[in-house]
Amino acid sequence: MSTRDANRAIEAVWRIESAKLIAALTRIVRDVGLAEELAQDALVAALEQWPESGVPDNPAAWLMATSKHRAIDLLRRQATLERKQEEIALELERGLGGSGEPDVDAAIDDYVGDDLLRLMFLTCHPVLSKEARAALTLRLLGGLTTDEIARAFLVAEPTIAQRIVRAKRTLAAARVPFELPARDDLDARLASVLEAIYLIFNEGYLATAGEDLIRPSLQREALRLGRILAGLTPEEPEVHGLVALMELQASRSRARIGPGGEPVLLLDQDRALWDRLLIRRGLAGLERAEAVGGGLGPYGLQAAIAACHATAHTGADTDWERIVALYDALAQLTMSPVVELNRAMAIAMAFGPETGLDIVDDLVAQGALDGYHLLSSVRGDLLEKLGRREEARAEFELAASMTRNARERELLLERAAGVGSSPP
Repeated sequence: MSTRDANRAIEAVWRIESAKLIAALTRIVRDVGLAEELAQDALVAALEQWPESGVPDNPAAWLMATSKHRAIDLLRRQATLERKQEEIALELERGLGGSGEPDVDAAIDDYVGDDLLRLMFLTCHPVLSKEARAALTLRLLGGLTTDEIARAFLVAEPTIAQRIVRAKRTLAAARVPFELPARDDLDARLASVLEAIYLIFNEGYLATAGEDLIRPSLQREALRLGRILAGLTPEEPEVHGLVALMELQASRSRARIGPGGEPVLLLDQDRALWDRLLIRRGLAGLERAEAVGGGLGPYGLQAAIAACHATAHTGADTDWERIVALYDALAQLTMSPVVELNRAMAIAMAFGPETGLDIVDDLVAQGALDGYHLLSSVRGDLLEKLGRREEARAEFELAASMTRNARERELLLERAAGVGSSPP
């Protein structure tokens, strides 16, 4: 196998398995920063060995076994080991069995029910700031780079890097236990957990960088974590609202990509390709959120908006006035400029592009979304509808220059080329 092929295989495996590996190692060493280092050591070993030996039949098991052996060696070497760490090392050695080979299948299966969720609540512990919780969760459970996380938060990459380093140091210094929180503490940490899950889903729904528009593995992981959380907290409407939102958004995945991998806009999608099972699950989740009572929160309102699209047989059947009303309620709750941008697009669809453009121009003047490519993309779309083609073309080109996703860039440049110039 060539080095290039091996590296591609390693990258693919790492994207899928890194969070599970880190979660399992955190259970062993009780230090999330150390667990990430051990996982990275296993990755380096794979990069060194797989080009020569070939990719193992079970690469996830190989990474797990390698990192577990390194964890044992580390625990043995530390002169100041605490008693509990020594017991963990001995238990881990006994788990290797008489053959001397680790029971890696059992180790890999071990995290499925608990470890990833425990890691989620660990990275969202109240000793960390809200921003640090989300960034660390995306890094360890989403497998995102600091650059990708920075794009998701619309902040500078060094800021995210500092947040992650400080968060790991804080958790280590506070000796935060690797366990699910007590019921009294669960509610306080729920909001940041939901935010982290949704950010992971969003990176899978629309990748911030790279050649692919979507990253299905991240969507699946976010959905899996959301469903587990919904089972753990059945009386929390926002948990059901978030799961419903993700189900409904994920239902459009097949229709969002054309034959050549190009993005397909919502109103141009073949709705026969939408996943009806996911739509039914999403609508049922929205009903559960409403049944709990207390009114819909931000995730529930977004799920209700997604439901308007999911239940419309064609784009022309979409109830845009209801969507505007839902966005009005969402804007009051969140005061988010991104929500306001989406609200502007809905208003344009319901009442004409001029009204939507006024809101977008206000956002431009405020500067809150500077560098956000979707602001220019939406503005270009509205300008095109108004016949202001030169301005529209410039906005599409500006949006293309800001996105890091190759597929999005191609679409935006195509739209710019298709607009043409205003007639003399």
